[in-house]
Amino acid sequence: MFTFYKTIIIAFFLSAHLSATILVVNRVNQKENELHILDNSNVTYVSANDLSRVLTSRLPFINKERMKMVLYFSDTRIKISSNSSYILVDEEVYHMPVYAIDSGDDIYLPAVPIFNILKQTVLPGLTYDPIKQRLDIDVVKFNITGLDIDQKANGTILTIYTRERFLEGHISSFEHDNGWFYLTVQDGIVDTTRINKADTRGVVAKVTANQFSESAQIAIRLRSSIIGHEVFQSPDPNAIVITLRTPFDKSAERIRKLRNRWRLDTVVLDAGHGGKDGGTVGRSGTREKDIVLDISKRLGLLLEKKTNINVVYTREEDIFIPLWKRTKIANESNGKIFVSIHANSNPNRTARGFESYLLKQGKSDDAIALASRENAVIKLEEHSGDKYKELTGENLIMATMAQSMFLKESEELAAFIQEELGNRLNSPNRGVKQAGFVVLIGASMPNVLIETGFLSNPTEEKRLKQASYRQKIAEGIFSAIVKFRSLREELLAEG
Repeated sequence: MFTFYKTIIIAFFLSAHLSATILVVNRVNQKENELHILDNSNVTYVSANDLSRVLTSRLPFINKERMKMVLYFSDTRIKISSNSSYILVDEEVYHMPVYAIDSGDDIYLPAVPIFNILKQTVLPGLTYDPIKQRLDIDVVKFNITGLDIDQKANGTILTIYTRERFLEGHISSFEHDNGWFYLTVQDGIVDTTRINKADTRGVVAKVTANQFSESAQIAIRLRSSIIGHEVFQSPDPNAIVITLRTPFDKSAERIRKLRNRWRLDTVVLDAGHGGKDGGTVGRSGTREKDIVLDISKRLGLLLEKKTNINVVYTREEDIFIPLWKRTKIANESNGKIFVSIHANSNPNRTARGFESYLLKQGKSDDAIALASRENAVIKLEEHSGDKYKELTGENLIMATMAQSMFLKESEELAAFIQEELGNRLNSPNRGVKQAGFVVLIGASMPNVLIETGFLSNPTEEKRLKQASYRQKIAEGIFSAIVKFRSLREELLAEG
């Protein structure tokens, strides 16, 4: 009986009010349009087909048999059904105070509720005036733009990216006993589509964002209880950072073992060249192999005396060590960083300064020439053809890609070395560069090759012959390793 009367009422609305419209003013492109409505003294209904036509760029999907529709707003889907007061925005359910009704191939939705839902989810620039039957569309610049979630051993960190810093007191948060954590930002305008689609992990099971007239709210469904939380604004980049702290679980011991595995307790020092391979030779006869061995020993002595770091040398005397064996020594000793020390040469005798190299295909002519010169030692190795013949072209690229997991750490170590040497040496800082050094290939750890100066430059050759100058170089590299260890262990402590 109820369905019978409901059908009569809907038929009355359709027959009496199909000609009414809502004026749509798009302030973005200065165009006007109309939405067909059903209007009575209590509720105004708006056409779903017209909503799709005016507000989206894609035709809706219609299931005529079941009178269901899907509206597409960018990459968000809104599912509606006739004779239902619920709509689905992606996987989020929203409730309207009255039912949607159907008319032929169309579904009519209560205007005020549907515009409010669209404003909260996909179109924050909507403003609806039910008295004037006018819908304004304007550009809204989101100031809450994205979300990253990072799981740690003792909790989960949410980084909510913003375009600005909000006033103190405009950010509030609390954990509800219903299992949700809420963050409210006064004057926040949130890109709900991006926030709602964030990948969840850690204690975060689900994230939903809602836009209200004067604030934005982000609701976080928790997988388990938390023992505390902190919220603060980060200035670089602008972000609201939420830390949800949880107790250490049974995997804490495994995590501690993993940290110990990566703790910087062994440094491998590689003095370049040696034995029948003298390296470059200065004008006055200074040999690279002697200079770099002395620096390597000075550096090792500093590490052994002033830290608890174990030092492994690829050579401790004037002997020839093949390139492949140097990284083999590093890996077998469970080294945590590999530092190869060299002295430079250039046909241009005015070239001077110190520089650090990472294992990548060289980008500059100088880097390529330097790598070719350092790699030429292969010709002195007996029966070495099989070991190196594939390390050219694409195979060298593949070899460097295999070590990409250490590239960021290698870059950080190289930057520290350049900085610390720059603080001690009266010589140009030539920066961090890239080249295809065979000696670095295969080192399963952060690795850097250092060119300490140019023996081809008479002034730098004279300096490199001085024990005090070589000591400064060793002290600079030592200080860089200590700073790198502090940074690495700080990150390990954070989880």
